[in-house]
Amino acid sequence: MATTAAVAFPPAAAPATGPLRCARHVVPPDLWDKQVGLLIRDYPYDSVMAARGLGQGYAYPLAAMNHRGEGLGLAPSKLVDIGVHTIILDTVAYAEPCENFNGGQFLHHVPKVDMKNDGSVLKTAHTVAADGWEADLPLWTDASTCGPCHPGNDAH
Repeated sequence: MATTAAVAFPPAAAPATGPLRCARHVVPPDLWDKQVGLLIRDYPYDSVMAARGLGQGYAYPLAAMNHRGEGLGLAPSKLVDIGVHTIILDTVAYAEPCENFNGGQFLHHVPKVDMKNDGSVLKTAHTVAADGWEADLPLWTDASTCGPCHPGNDAH
């Protein structure tokens, strides 16, 4: 099993004035390729859709980590959540960004059965963009008014 090297974030940039951060640039290439392959294996995705979903799947928890303890009630869309699940199910790899970018604390995933219909998905997409990450808005609009995740402070 290959080990992955930690990759540091570039500092957040204002979306209107600075370059956007791309999740692909903070994930080791071998891990990125593996997770794109998992998405292609498990969903009817081609490599382009898998990479888009994975990129947003990383941008969302990285933004949640950046806003830890703020109680924002962030939530992904259904499509973004597929990327999140691919990331978090590889717990060994997922532990690394939690260690490096979440103060060493595991960012838990607490799904709810009922969807919350409070606009949190689009609010989350805007938070991702405000943090300087690329926000692929078409992937956020499949559940634009509701999200499947617990509105906890330190969970997604």
